[in-house]
Amino acid sequence: GRNLWVLVVGRFPKEHRIGIPEFKYVANMHGDETVGRELLLHLIDYLVTSDGKDPEITNLINSTRIHIMPSMNPDGFEAVKKPDCYYSIGRENYNQYDLNRNFPDAFEYNNVSRQPETVAVMKWLKTETFVLSANLHGGALVASYPFDNGVQATGALYSRSLTPDDDVFQYLAHTYASRNPNMKKGDECKNKMNFPNGVTNGYSWYPLQGGMQDYNYIWAQCFEITLELSCCKYPREEKLPSFWNNNKASLIEYIKQVHLGVKGQVFDQNGNPLPNVIVEVQDRKHICPYRTNKYGEYYLLLLPGSYIINITVPGYDPHLTKVIIPEKSQNFSALKKDILLPFQEQLDSIPVSNPSCPMIPLYRNLPDHSAATKPSLFLFLVSLLHIFFK
Repeated sequence: GRNLWVLVVGRFPKEHRIGIPEFKYVANMHGDETVGRELLLHLIDYLVTSDGKDPEITNLINSTRIHIMPSMNPDGFEAVKKPDCYYSIGRENYNQYDLNRNFPDAFEYNNVSRQPETVAVMKWLKTETFVLSANLHGGALVASYPFDNGVQATGALYSRSLTPDDDVFQYLAHTYASRNPNMKKGDECKNKMNFPNGVTNGYSWYPLQGGMQDYNYIWAQCFEITLELSCCKYPREEKLPSFWNNNKASLIEYIKQVHLGVKGQVFDQNGNPLPNVIVEVQDRKHICPYRTNKYGEYYLLLLPGSYIINITVPGYDPHLTKVIIPEKSQNFSALKKDILLPFQEQLDSIPVSNPSCPMIPLYRNLPDHSAATKPSLFLFLVSLLHIFFK
């Protein structure tokens, strides 16, 4: 019966504004992993008290709509009676389900009973055009990026599972880890795996079915990474200030990455915005195609470089347009590129709501042709304890 609270920080927090990307942080989906919950409460306070005083934070609030859910599993948090560094009653929700094993999975059937917290987050993702996200955990010290699960076509033969946007995900994970003095060491947690530069591919660490970050990327068009923020899941109270000091710069810098790449609207020749139009970079198609929202908006997270964007409307030939993302990004804004299509299309002829990708293992029958499968040395031993981290 406990609510899942979300606080939104932005210049117009109650509604989406065209051109303002949506960002989110979610913490405490494992109830006994408490550091992220506390950090997000501090982050809220820092953002609202710095507005108008700190130019960087003021610009961030002006240009971004930031959603913060400090606790996705409040029942689990309340259930912790004897806090432990490694495992406590309270990891799961009230019904004893691990919420980070509870989402639909694109690689294999995940027939677990969908929990109220999971359903609430899935519905939430449909109400906003989230572009970038991170979920905060504990029990290790590393930034982990998709995929958490995998098949041969995504590189599983080489003990990893890479997305078509692997360059962006590695950059995002390094952005966070490099600003955390302990995470970037990669070996701060004794008796745990070492992570070079504090970064890992999720599948390389250990395969995980039904995780939230894969669901965000595949079904919600939202890039999400998993942040493991403490070797001890439930540290002593006096340790909390040091966690804030070590993560403050990373938390802020990561939000700014929502302004990577290119954004804009797609219009017909009469200037009507076109919803539900597929907008993707030509050589990095998603298995669930990324589409414009009801305002005709698209957001593509991309590193500097030259790209061909493919815009597809049912019944018409694909429209190709070239964009060059500059080395020096614009101040708190992705490159703006509106696209005018050379035809007239009635708004009501294209469904406003995105047709949902089926909740089935989409990668099950994918041919093995991914560029992500080039051999690489990923040799590791998986400890049984690893299942208690992500």
